[in-house]
Amino acid sequence: MSFLSSIKKMWTLEAHERGKLFWVTTIFALVITAYTICKEMKDIVFVEIVGESYIPYAKLVSIVVLIPAIIFYSYLVNKIHRYQLLYFYTVLYGVLGLIFAYLLGHPTIGILNTNTDSSRLFGWIFYIFIEGYSPFIVSVMWAFANSVFSPKEAKDGYGVLVGGSKIGGVLSAGFGWLLLKPWIPMTSLAKQQLLLVVPSLVILLVPITIMFLMNKVSGRFLHGYEAAYEYQKETAKKKKKPGVFAGLKLLVRQPYVLGIFSIIFFYEAVNAVLSFLRIIYAKGGSVGMSEFGSKLFALAFGYHLIGSIIAIFGTNALLRWLGERKCLLLIPVVIGLLLSVFLFVGTFEALMVVFIIIRAINYGFFYPVRESLYIPTVKVVKFQSKAWIDAFGTKFAKGAGSQFNIVAQSVLKHWGFGLFQLFHWVFFAAIIGCWTVVAFFLGKRYVTAIKNNEVIGSEKGA
Repeated sequence: MSFLSSIKKMWTLEAHERGKLFWVTTIFALVITAYTICKEMKDIVFVEIVGESYIPYAKLVSIVVLIPAIIFYSYLVNKIHRYQLLYFYTVLYGVLGLIFAYLLGHPTIGILNTNTDSSRLFGWIFYIFIEGYSPFIVSVMWAFANSVFSPKEAKDGYGVLVGGSKIGGVLSAGFGWLLLKPWIPMTSLAKQQLLLVVPSLVILLVPITIMFLMNKVSGRFLHGYEAAYEYQKETAKKKKKPGVFAGLKLLVRQPYVLGIFSIIFFYEAVNAVLSFLRIIYAKGGSVGMSEFGSKLFALAFGYHLIGSIIAIFGTNALLRWLGERKCLLLIPVVIGLLLSVFLFVGTFEALMVVFIIIRAINYGFFYPVRESLYIPTVKVVKFQSKAWIDAFGTKFAKGAGSQFNIVAQSVLKHWGFGLFQLFHWVFFAAIIGCWTVVAFFLGKRYVTAIKNNEVIGSEKGA
């Protein structure tokens, strides 16, 4: 079933089903619209204030700094409702984003100070702030979606969900790309401040949209996977709240959750390597920060556009045709082939094409497939374990990729391009091989859980 068929089918659904899919898609579109701009601004501002050579170190620092933030998040999961988590974090990031936009124009700590230096604290704080956007906004959005959609609804509707979000990504990336063009009559400072103000205002629309969802769709239609919902009701009667480290414990002890962590780790490690090379090439061939920023937004426009095409015409169809198990295996195989093309060709153009396609596959296909894996799990896994995976786990993967980048740059400097390329061959081969094995067993466990109506993470589903 294609995205267009899914849209047509929406009008044959019950009103509550149609309303739920529409409002959650709208929320997700707002989130991705804001995130697309902030994700690129993170690199632009950091390079301009601190310097591109410190990006690998910034990723390592963010791992440590975000740990207490995850502990606080785990505390909130036990205290407030799932939709209230979205209220809290979207308002927090919207307000702080506006503050950062103002500080960007400060003559000393902002970009008016053209002295690029590693000691400029504002650049580091801003980078870590945006690094938290994924685990505390995007991740919570997906956790909410996974808690209100059943496995069948996810298979039929996640293509629509992602397709709608990609439209927001395309529009916001295109906006950033065009705004940073030299013929737009604004100063560089004004452009960059606007690129922080716009996503901050957009993300502040999310709580309003959630209110519409809660008012238009009855709570009894927001259960999602019924077995997990019933299990959650039973545990709630015992009035025993899981601790703030319950999600981390399940991540370590539960092979299924550790499998989700692993496939995300493998992707993020590959992405960190390619992303760093992208920044080095883009910065080296740019005159001024506006041109550099415009190039990054052009790449974002490309992978969101292709990602939307994948989501519109491929995600639902492949999920229904192949199923989650084969789709999980397909992803590392395709990414492995793309990496081989890049290493064989070895040019900047090949890197850009492969980077765009891999990012498009991630946003348009890999994301909805891996997120559906959370549906047959308990709430602690959906929210707390997922937070550790999306914050600490992904940052740890990026840190590992950053460490590789540091060593690779040293290899290139002392031993030349030949060994540098071989170094990448070995790294990528190891990652793809492990990824394929984990995907096989993870997909098998998912299919078994759905077939037997299990709740993974519960005593019976352990």
